[in-house]
Amino acid sequence: MRKVQIGNIEISRLVIGGNPFSGFSHQSPKRDQEMIHYYSAGNIKDALRKAEAAGVNTFFGRTDRHVSRLMLEYWDEGGAIQWVGQTASEYQDQIQAAKQAVRMGAKGVYIHGGIVDFWYAQGQLQMIKDAVLAIRDAGVPAGLAGHTVEVHRWIRDNVPLDFQMCCYYDPSPRANNPHHVAGAVEKWEESHRTEMGELIQTIPWPVAHYKVFAGGNKPIDEGWRFLAKTMRANDIACIGHYLGDNPNMIAENAATFDRLIK
Repeated sequence: MRKVQIGNIEISRLVIGGNPFSGFSHQSPKRDQEMIHYYSAGNIKDALRKAEAAGVNTFFGRTDRHVSRLMLEYWDEGGAIQWVGQTASEYQDQIQAAKQAVRMGAKGVYIHGGIVDFWYAQGQLQMIKDAVLAIRDAGVPAGLAGHTVEVHRWIRDNVPLDFQMCCYYDPSPRANNPHHVAGAVEKWEESHRTEMGELIQTIPWPVAHYKVFAGGNKPIDEGWRFLAKTMRANDIACIGHYLGDNPNMIAENAATFDRLIK
């Protein structure tokens, strides 16, 4: 699988997302619980090994204690996949969460999309800039996630980054609450995906495309087609995998990615 350079690290163009590992299905509370019960530490590490075997060299996952500890175990057992940390939204101090992730071995860090949406809506723009500076000061590539086109347009124009995490959909408002609410009704609007895809073409640094399949709520084949026409040469795609549905999913998706994404 072809790799791209983001900051000082080399990343496969397809990376593994961590939402299923932590039970964030974006489908239903029942589905959340199904993922939580399936993804024991052993099954998460098995998924990471399958990712490595498929040519994926990077995992984008939360910086909470669960994931941090699991990554140390995985590396101690001989695993080589690198970790780019997403700050856990429940941590009050996002800058300290980012620094702790670097101490635990993260090779890059980005601020959680719900937090960035919230900071932007609340006018806490300096917090966004300060977080990026703190991540860079820790010596790793810095990124920002977010769900709204408005947020990403402001980031593009005001906060130079190593990479930008652009969500294809804006499923739930985060202006007054940065956290994902399990079971809340979420929306997956095509107009938003179209507008985000157009904005991505104007961003001057690498973009990580995520929620490509709307958390499993949209047709997979059509999602691949949109990704193939939207990704640029130095972009990456972050896709979560629930192997409880199909134990070969990572290998199959990696093969599809290599075939479709040029």
